[in-house]
Parts: sequence; C-alpha cells; structure tokens
Amino acid sequence: MMPRSPSKPPSSRRVAAYRQGHRGEAMAALWLQLKFYRILERRFKTPMGEIDLVAEKGSTVVFVEVKQRALNADEALTFAAINRSRIARAAQLWLAQNPDALGRDFRFDVILLAPGRWPRHLINAFPAS
Repeated sequence: MMPRSPSKPPSSRRVAAYRQGHRGEAMAALWLQLKFYRILERRFKTPMGEIDLVAEKGSTVVFVEVKQRALNADEALTFAAINRSRIARAAQLWLAQNPDALGRDFRFDVILLAPGRWPRHLINAFPAS
C-alpha cells in the first residue's frame, strides 16, 4: 500500500480511531502491569504487521493483541477477526531480533476492551501455528 500523500491530511475519523487505539493499548498495558507483567515493547511494527504489546511474566514472553469492541458487540466475532498468522509472523521477527528471548516459552494473549467493562484477558488465546 502506498503511503498517504503528505499534502492530504488524514480524515478526522481515522485520527479518532488512531487515538482510540493508543488509549486502548495504554489501558491494556496498565492492566497487564497490575497483573505483574513487564511491558517490553509497544506497537512493534514489521513489514507483515504489528504486535500491539510484547510483555513478559516470569520466563514467558507474551505477544498481546488488543481488541476494542462496542458494548453490545459479539465477543466471538471480535475474536474471530484477529489475524493470527500476521501476529505469529511478526512474533517470529521479534524473537529473531531479540536473541535473549530465544529458547524461552512464549504465547499469544488477547485483551478485549469494551466501554464500561473491565478488560477481559484471554491467556494463551491461540496457538503459534
């Protein structure tokens, strides 16, 4: 995809969604820290996609996808919308760039956010394959 022309400003809807995404990821990071996770990286970008949060707890590296949803949105549909292969490929690149993490256990978690509700943390939400 071509980058947006610098002369054309992004739409206000896109800017609002970007800001909401940052707020959601910050909330998820705080939630994890309250559960004694250490945040290693936020918004790890790769050519194949982005990992919202990389954290660790004990000797396990945790790749976290943060999903925000409307209050009445179906949680199963939100979970089904996660591109697992994109996240797994990005995680492989993160592991390759962080050799101290090689040989450690890792997993993929999902944090679901909805207005007026506590975050829902799905531990080991999907396999690496």
